[in-house]
Amino acid sequence: MLIEVNGVKKIYEVGIQKIEAVAGVDLKIDRNEYISIMGPSGSGKSTFMNILGCLDTPTAGTYFLNGKEVSNLEDDELARIRNREIGFVFQTFNLLPRATAMQNVELPLIYGGVPTEKRRQRAREALESVGLADRADHRPNELSGGQRQRVAIARALVNRPSIILADEPTGNLDSKTGEEIMQIFKKIHQAGNTIVMVTHEQYIAEHSRRVIRLLDGKIEVDEKVSH
Repeated sequence: MLIEVNGVKKIYEVGIQKIEAVAGVDLKIDRNEYISIMGPSGSGKSTFMNILGCLDTPTAGTYFLNGKEVSNLEDDELARIRNREIGFVFQTFNLLPRATAMQNVELPLIYGGVPTEKRRQRAREALESVGLADRADHRPNELSGGQRQRVAIARALVNRPSIILADEPTGNLDSKTGEEIMQIFKKIHQAGNTIVMVTHEQYIAEHSRRVIRLLDGKIEVDEKVSH
C-alpha cells in the first residue's frame, strides 16, 4: 500500500465561519495505480491534492505515505518527504524563467544535496525520457507550452519519487498538445510509477485506470476505468 487516508478532514476558519473543504475521506492507493480525481469547483479536490502532496496537513484523520504517518509532521520534515517521495506537475508549469531546462530539472536534486556530476546525469536522463534532450540549454521562454510541461514532468521524475501528483497538467495546453502530454504520462505509468491527477476534463480522466469523483468534500464515486 502506497497511500492510506483515514477520516481525513480539512476545515478552514473564515472569520467566525467554518468551511469543511474535505469532509472525512477514506482512500487507499496501491503502487503503480493511475488515478484521476474529478469534481466541480469547490468539491475539495485541490485541498485533498495538497494534503496528498504534503503541502497541507489535515485538521483531522490520518495519512500514511509509504507506511509512514505524515499527517502530523513538522514543516521541515514534510518538505523533506515532498522532495524525496513526491513529484509535482502543475497546470502553470512553475519553471524558473531565467534557468535552462537542465537547471530547472536539477532543482529537486540540489535540494536533496546530490553532487553536481550525478545531478547533471540524472537531469539529462529525465529530459531524455520526455523527448527533450536536445532542448537542455533552452530557457522556458524559448520553449512551447507542451515543451515546458515536458520539462516540468522531467523535474517531477528526476528524484525517482514514489508518486507523481499532476494538477490539471493539460489545463494550459491545446487538445493536441494535451494528448501528447497524456502519452508521456502513459509511458511513466507503464514504467511502474504511481500517478494521481486532478482534472475536470472527462477525456483526460479516461486515460487513467481509476476515477474518483469528489462532491462537497466527500468521495461520491470511486470506479475503475476499462481500457
